Amino acid sequence: MNRKLIAAATAAATAAGLTIAVALTTSATAANTADPALLAAMARDLGISSEQARERLDAEKVAGQTDAALKSRLGSAYAGSWLDGTGHTLTVAVTDPALASAVRSRGAVATTAKHSASALDSAKIKLDAKATTAPDAVPGWYVDVRTNKIVVLSRAGGEAQAKAWTAEAGLLGDIVSFEASAEDPKPLIDIVGGNAYGLPGGGRCSIGFAVEGGFVTAGHCGAAGGRTTNPGGTIQGSSFPGNDYAWVRTDAGNTPRALVNRYPGTVPVAGSQEAPVGSSVCRSGSTTGWRCGTIQQKNASVTYPEGTITGLTRTNACAEPGDSGGSWLTGDQAQGVTSGGSGNCQSGGTIYFQPVTEILQAYNLRLVTTAGPTTTTQPTSTTTTTTTPPGGGGSWAPYTNYANGAQVTYGGATYRVIQPHTSVPGWEPPNTPALWQRL
Repeated sequence: MNRKLIAAATAAATAAGLTIAVALTTSATAANTADPALLAAMARDLGISSEQARERLDAEKVAGQTDAALKSRLGSAYAGSWLDGTGHTLTVAVTDPALASAVRSRGAVATTAKHSASALDSAKIKLDAKATTAPDAVPGWYVDVRTNKIVVLSRAGGEAQAKAWTAEAGLLGDIVSFEASAEDPKPLIDIVGGNAYGLPGGGRCSIGFAVEGGFVTAGHCGAAGGRTTNPGGTIQGSSFPGNDYAWVRTDAGNTPRALVNRYPGTVPVAGSQEAPVGSSVCRSGSTTGWRCGTIQQKNASVTYPEGTITGLTRTNACAEPGDSGGSWLTGDQAQGVTSGGSGNCQSGGTIYFQPVTEILQAYNLRLVTTAGPTTTTQPTSTTTTTTTPPGGGGSWAPYTNYANGAQVTYGGATYRVIQPHTSVPGWEPPNTPALWQRL
C-alpha cells in the first residue's frame, strides 16, 4: 500500500473512531524481527498464522504506548482499556463523554463507563482487606475493565456466601458482580525443570528474569534468607501470601543475560512495558515449555490454600506444576512471573502471574535488558543458547538446552534425551534416567 493510501485510510479510521490506523501504521515496526519460534508458539496456541502473530505483536506494541499516553492524558476519567480478540482494536473507557474525542484522536475506540479505574481499584481494596475472611467458596476476585465491575468468583453452591462476604466488606451495588467458577488454584511448585534453580531444603523453581545482582521469581518458592543452588545465591526478599514475588542475589561469578528460555533456544528481554488487557502473552516453564494465550484481566486476587494473593494478572495461557516462577512476555517485553492457577495444558486452564514491575519497584531492582549494560551485573544463570542436535555425538555439558532426541556422550557411553531440558551440574545422564536413555 502506498503512502497516500495509508494516510487516507488512517484519517478515515481516526474520524470513525476505529483503530485500523494502528494496524496500518505499524507494518514496519520492530515486531517484524520477532523470533520465529515465538511466532510459531503464538500461532499454535492462539489459532492464528505466523504472519498474523507478527502483525498482532506490531499492533500490541503500539497499543501499549497509546494506552500509556491516554492513561496520563485522561487522569481520573480513565476507566481502563482492552484489546479485542484479534489484538488490533484498542478500546479505552472514560467516565466523561467529553473526553471520547481525545481517545479517538489516538486511533483507539472510545466507550463510556460509570466507574473509573481508580474507583474500581479502590473498591477491590475493600475485598483485599477482607481476604483472610473469604469463604472457601470464593477462589478469587478481580477487576474486569470490560464490564466495568469487580468480579467475585464463586464455586458451585457458594454464591450466597460470596455475596454475604462481599457485603461485609462494604462492596454493594452495580460495581460488583458474581461469576460461577470451577477454579481450584494452587502454587505451581517445580518438581523437575529445565532452566531451574534449586530451592532451600530441596526442590526446584524457575528463574523469572535477570536483574542487576540476581534474579526475580515467585515468592512461594522460598523465604528470605534461604540459599539457592544452580545458580547459587541468597533470597534477599520474599513476599507470600499477599504477594507472590521474591528476588535472589546470586553469588559472584554468574553472567547476566537478558534472555528467557523458549525450549529450545532463547528470546531476548528488551524492557518491561506493560501490555493492555487482551494482549497476547507467552510464558516459559520447565514442565510445559513455551505456551501462549491472552491477558484476560489485571488486578486480580486469588485465594490459594496458603492465603490470598492480590494484584495478579489473570490469563488463559496454560501451565502445570513445575512452571512456577517462570517468565511471561509480550513480544520482547517482560510482563511477570508465574504464580499459580488451575487446569493443565491438555484441558486448558486459568493461570495467574505476578507483574514484574511491582517486583522491581518493591525491591528497587533494575531489569537486565538487551539495551542495558551487562558487564557489571550478576545474572540469573549461565545457561547457553546452543542445542545438541539428534545424532550430534557431542559431550554432555551443563547449562545447555537439550532437545528431544539429542544424543551426547558421557563417561564413554552414549545417551539420548527422552525429556527436553536445560542441563545443570548434577543432572549428568547417569544421574537422571528420567531425562536420558542410555543407548
